[in-house]
Amino acid sequence: MPSVFFSYCHADEELRDQLEKQLAMLKRQGIIETWHDRRIIAGQEIDKTINGHVNNDDIILLLVSPDFIASDYCYEREMMRALERHESGEATVIPVILRACDWHHAPFGKLMATPKDGKPVKKWADADEAFLEVAQAVRAAAQHHGAKQTVSGSSSRTSSEEFPATPRPTGSDSSTRPVPGPRSSNLRLAKAFTQRDKDQFKADTFDYIAKHFENSLNELGARNPGYEGSFRRVDANRFFCTIYHDGNDVARATVYLGGMLKGINYSQGETLDSNSYNESLSVDCDDQALFLTSMGMSAYGSNRGRKLTPEGAAELLWEQLIGPLQSRSNHPSRR
Repeated sequence: MPSVFFSYCHADEELRDQLEKQLAMLKRQGIIETWHDRRIIAGQEIDKTINGHVNNDDIILLLVSPDFIASDYCYEREMMRALERHESGEATVIPVILRACDWHHAPFGKLMATPKDGKPVKKWADADEAFLEVAQAVRAAAQHHGAKQTVSGSSSRTSSEEFPATPRPTGSDSSTRPVPGPRSSNLRLAKAFTQRDKDQFKADTFDYIAKHFENSLNELGARNPGYEGSFRRVDANRFFCTIYHDGNDVARATVYLGGMLKGINYSQGETLDSNSYNESLSVDCDDQALFLTSMGMSAYGSNRGRKLTPEGAAELLWEQLIGPLQSRSNHPSRR
């Protein structure tokens, strides 16, 4: 059974847990087994145990973020050794882009990254969709390794928990390791979120969306001759945005906080009314995280019921503004 090693920075631990949940079906099917440094038990040598997995696991996921690239341990020790094994055909290295960073110039930048087109997970409207693409890539890699093992007649090692003698570090003695076999990765206890937590998350998300719109409107004009974007913050809870083409307004919108639904609301045109909207986002939570959900009222972006990050929420509302322009035959979409 191919083994999967997570190379990641602890700042991204929550995203790593979300990914491992998405890999649960592969583990239930007996296609893969997974390991990361939170599996190290008391008494084991940390560096030696990690090195054993870096040097022996079949699939190595590089969970890429600014913190990953800034970490000397992740970059110099885990990533560089993983790439050596990838080049020699001993392992498959898959870069998983979690957060936006300058990863294309890294040594692994030549590898096909996931999710699709290397779009950071945090930029997806629905993180589950992004991690599903990662899971599909892992499945394909695992099937490839399984086929190689079948042809060779034996695995490169007996299990992910037992390493053969090798000139490289091989992990701690097997007597101190956990008992091999399937186990759950869902070991985190439920979190509780107060109304204050939810209100702060909503306010922070609104400020993020405002900055997202302001920057997007500026970039729209820079990339598309004849177009100009205008952003105006009315107050702490409302902003107007307008797109002009050759001086004529072709799209106007208001985004405001509060109103009847007490959420983050999008309304076509400029309005001070807090009771009308074309789309609305509300704050919700599960036992691990806060997120936003959409009422799914607009034809642009069917995101009803999805768990949206602040980035995903901003993209969904931005699509309400720019979507009609992109769909007009006389105003084709521009990059």
